[in-house]
Amino acid sequence: MIFKSLQEDIASIRNRDPAAHSWLEVVLCYPGLHAVLIHRLSRWCWARGFRVLGRFISHVGKIFTGIEIHPAATIGPRFFIDHGTGVVIGETAVIGADVTLYHGVTLGGTSLHKGKRHPTLEDGVIVGSGAQVLGPITVGKGARVGANAVVLTDVPPGVTMVGIPARMVMRRKETEFCAYGLGEDDLPDPVVRAIDSVRGQVSALIERVQELETELHGHPAEACGRLPRMFPSADPTVPAAPAATSNPVDHPQTAVAKSREMSS
Repeated sequence: MIFKSLQEDIASIRNRDPAAHSWLEVVLCYPGLHAVLIHRLSRWCWARGFRVLGRFISHVGKIFTGIEIHPAATIGPRFFIDHGTGVVIGETAVIGADVTLYHGVTLGGTSLHKGKRHPTLEDGVIVGSGAQVLGPITVGKGARVGANAVVLTDVPPGVTMVGIPARMVMRRKETEFCAYGLGEDDLPDPVVRAIDSVRGQVSALIERVQELETELHGHPAEACGRLPRMFPSADPTVPAAPAATSNPVDHPQTAVAKSREMSS
């Protein structure tokens, strides 16, 4: 059973990392594999009541691999941590099968209670480097989280999340593995999409105003011609805006002069 799971881990790493040229290279040079093996030992101790020993083994694994996995975390088969440095997996985190994490990923908690406070990653999830998945949320099956994204809410299955806070930008169509959670095609910018949506609404409002002006005045240009122009026009037939009349009350110097005349 142990050797079978080890073979599956090595095969999954070679399938997802073209830089892995042999099984011996994976066994000797991949800290993600070492961290998973150390975690299985620390979890075995934790589950049998040797919690201090489990934490100590986990701590030793962190020193040697740069990856911190709490011994109480639940990890499924064929879990792959690429590069690995800076990965943190919290106590109540649950990771499904065939999940991939890159360096700098945090599966963290946002509360201080003892219950479920870390995320759940379902099968086939890919989390890019530097991403933060925080709180007792669920990342759906086959979802992808882009690099440096901050995920604070549940993620539907098969979607791609980017940004701070993370927003859905597209649904995953392909089934093959995508490094760092991003495909080769261009991702739509959610900010640009929001601006385009606002522009569309403004255009619709302008068209509606023109329709109302046509109903009231016969033609939008006639209605616009009835409005006074704020700037002088070269066309003599176009009426100019009336000159602003000065109010003495609005000018303090005029008011002072008048008060002196009345006093004299």
